[in-house]
Amino acid sequence: MSTRTFSIFVSLAIACSLLYGGVTSAVSSSEESAFIFRGVSYFHRWSKDDQHEFTPEGQEDLDKWSDMITVNAYPKVDEGEGLATTANAVLENYKSHGARVLKTSSIPRKAERPAEHFIAVLFTQPSFIEVAFARFKLVDGKGYSFVYSHRIYGEQIGDQASAWLSANGEEVEKALLEWSFMPSPGLLR
Repeated sequence: MSTRTFSIFVSLAIACSLLYGGVTSAVSSSEESAFIFRGVSYFHRWSKDDQHEFTPEGQEDLDKWSDMITVNAYPKVDEGEGLATTANAVLENYKSHGARVLKTSSIPRKAERPAEHFIAVLFTQPSFIEVAFARFKLVDGKGYSFVYSHRIYGEQIGDQASAWLSANGEEVEKALLEWSFMPSPGLLR
């Protein structure tokens, strides 16, 4: 084989491997996605004990993210009264950390499903504002909260946060309350 033919062969082999590697990478990214919320794929980033954090692609830095879903498991909660107590305790914890409560609501128990609870709060910090929407639900007989959080970074960003909340708040609440493809407890073990 001539040097020129060999060079062309090697170039084609490299090009094919890069192309194949790109396709494989794209496929494996979607396979690694834990779930989709509001049309966005979320990937597992961190877990400790019963808390699990997920962010979209491109938001891997947990010190500087814009959108996050946190799943909290409450393994000792196995009925509606305990779930309500847990939701109230989380609400008080939010308040003790300076949260401004935007909304709370409960969806009454029905014969086919237990009660659920919803909390929306706003945290103002020196370098960011965070809006958090929390849904408390029994899944497979155990208590969970599914918290969607959105952060806006910078100084004097109150107007930006208000605009984001006006444009997205109701839609996020509705999407979270209607979300039926949330991560299963088995995924979190």
